[in-house]
Amino acid sequence: MTTATTTRTGTLAVPGATLHHEVRGSGPVLLLLPGGAGDAGMYAGMYAELAARYTVVSYDPRGLSRSPLDGPLTDQRVDVWSDDARRLIEHLSPDGTADVLGCSSGAIVAVDLLARHPGRVRRVVAHEPPLLELLDDPAPHKALFAEVRDTYRTEGIAAAMARFGEGLGDGQPGHAPDRSPEAAAEQATELPPEIQEMAPRMHANLPVFLDRMLYPFATTPPDLAALRRVADRLVPAVGRDSRHQLPLHGPASRLAALLHRDLAEFPGGHLGAVEHPAAFAHRLLALLAAAD
Repeated sequence: MTTATTTRTGTLAVPGATLHHEVRGSGPVLLLLPGGAGDAGMYAGMYAELAARYTVVSYDPRGLSRSPLDGPLTDQRVDVWSDDARRLIEHLSPDGTADVLGCSSGAIVAVDLLARHPGRVRRVVAHEPPLLELLDDPAPHKALFAEVRDTYRTEGIAAAMARFGEGLGDGQPGHAPDRSPEAAAEQATELPPEIQEMAPRMHANLPVFLDRMLYPFATTPPDLAALRRVADRLVPAVGRDSRHQLPLHGPASRLAALLHRDLAEFPGGHLGAVEHPAAFAHRLLALLAAAD
């Protein structure tokens, strides 16, 4: 078993890929699912706090950073990624179960993991999964995500990210869109070195995210029938500062209403785990303790 100051790294072969993973701390397993173009370094600012109580498992999702695919890159599937998470839990958890935190696209995977593999999950905290199909009118938001993908294909990363930020800001004065995770890592020198070191990897991952993840993940509907059977294990969550960003904040609110669950609020916005890691970790630990 690792300690809070020690990191053990390893790899796990899964169908079609090899996953790089990192383990810290001791106690029950807490699996962290990164969002967007992020990898195992996304939650670096939270590791010390979480590893004092949990065996914290983080990893690079397939096709990102240090988790190479066995074959060519194609559109990524939520069910395949949740199966990767299941295999990682079975590999690293003594009893084959884990608490799970997912943010953004990682929250989409976390919700699917609970629906498909409930026997492997004690509870899931899903922070702002952009499950667009849950919105009352998903069409304009699906169009935005498709436009971002197409802009990347025709004009490149910078133009696509600019369009994405503009679209998420809703054009409201005073409502500047959240920075991309790699921008946060590059611009905030007070963040842990691991997050700053992750920035170049995230930039290299952006073509995968923009071209092969963003639209297919956001347009995959959750299995509400399966989730209703295990709703007591799900904590839908949002950021305090992202209420104006309907495609990010809205689906979690709708999921909470459909499953009759309380909606948990975290410090910061969509990137609260990166930009406010200590406060985010404290809130997460409080939620997990309350569930216990």
